[in-house]
Amino acid sequence: MQSNNEAQAMETATRISTEQIIAAVNELSLPELEQVFDRVLRLQAERKAPHLSDEEAALLTRSLQGLPPALREQMNALRAKREDEFITDAEYEELTQLTLRAEELHAERMEALLKLARLRGLSLSALLDQLGLHFPENG
Repeated sequence: MQSNNEAQAMETATRISTEQIIAAVNELSLPELEQVFDRVLRLQAERKAPHLSDEEAALLTRSLQGLPPALREQMNALRAKREDEFITDAEYEELTQLTLRAEELHAERMEALLKLARLRGLSLSALLDQLGLHFPENG
């Protein structure tokens, strides 16, 4: 039978270091990176708020849902074409529709966050701080 110290030493030896994780993440494609980022944010929020009511859990889950990877990839491809000035009228219209959908999804996320803040009696900024969430500037 192993002692407590031996078990802890084995666990530490088998754990992946932060540097190894960062190195592995660095090898990911942009869609894979975004998917990992979304999952890490969700995990962070769950650990910071482990005891949620069903309503809070549903709102938190909704607020953490990012753009579906296929939508994000298509938008990025069309944005690149637009920047290179090789976008067709049909592609530009598709980009416009995808951008509108992305904005709708963001509005739904913000609505869920606002409802969660109200449930907890917090301001939106206080809730975001509590959950460790920060929205990047629109780019």
